[in-house]
Amino acid sequence: MFTTYIVQPIFNLLVLIYSQIPGHNFGLAIILFTVVIRLLMWPLVKKQLRQTKITRQIQPQLKRIKKEAKGDRQREAQLMMELYKERGVNPFGMFPTLIVQMIVLFGLYMGLIKVIRDPHQIVNFAYPFLQHTSWLQHVASNIHAFDNSLFGVVDLSKAAVSPKGIYAPALLLVFLSAGVQFLTSRQLMPQDKDARKLRHILKAAGEGQQADQAEVSAAVGRGMQYVIPIMVLLFTINLAAALSLYWFVGGAVAYLQQRAALKDDAEELVAAAESDKPLRTERGSKITLSSVPEAEIVQTTTQNQNAKKTPKKSKKRRRR
Repeated sequence: MFTTYIVQPIFNLLVLIYSQIPGHNFGLAIILFTVVIRLLMWPLVKKQLRQTKITRQIQPQLKRIKKEAKGDRQREAQLMMELYKERGVNPFGMFPTLIVQMIVLFGLYMGLIKVIRDPHQIVNFAYPFLQHTSWLQHVASNIHAFDNSLFGVVDLSKAAVSPKGIYAPALLLVFLSAGVQFLTSRQLMPQDKDARKLRHILKAAGEGQQADQAEVSAAVGRGMQYVIPIMVLLFTINLAAALSLYWFVGGAVAYLQQRAALKDDAEELVAAAESDKPLRTERGSKITLSSVPEAEIVQTTTQNQNAKKTPKKSKKRRRR
């Protein structure tokens, strides 16, 4: 079922592009295939980016919550969850996009493995209507016409590191795919100059200071921007260069999509960090400090301060 409903449709989309583009270069077909997949995934990606934008926007509110809670972890957690609920933050919002990406990746990988092991599969594994196209009929009669390179420079069937040795062009693609993965991960991370690294938090905890769970989670998230690229490098270094090409192009397109979607609120984030000016969500609603749960603490504190000042004023009036 996975082959019928996942692998074959994904592979045939790639074959369709390959059979129709001028020059019939397999590397160019993978590039165009990746762009098409990223465009089809845009609705999911847009939802994920909306969650990221909201998370970045509420950083000033989260800092104020932490400051006003004054170490009351239960109160702080309650206020944070209320703020998340009010702003529509879903901690699992990115999982649908990741699941789709993994399905496409494994489907493409299994299809490419078939072609690498047997080039005739570019025709045999295609749907019948594609097999009757003029180019695939030509490839079926002359398999040497199948060009599985990237513009004749990179052999996409070879791995960067294999028993035969190191293949430099594929190794370059591996490092490029890991590098662009680092850039896309870093792009989504909220920037906090005062944030402590995980090792500093753990060191402080070892000295008797109580660790802040939210701070620990944020530090772990920042660490993942280094872990994921390393995993990509280790995963692709022994696989065919075609997969590294797909990962690199997909990461580059994702970076451009994220940059276009996130740059609109850059000035707003700076203003929010420096003042209590209202923020605007994508729906256009204003979010001010008085509309978030931490305002309850601020109002309570103000009332207590006014109550303390009132008796002093009354004594002065009596003396007069």
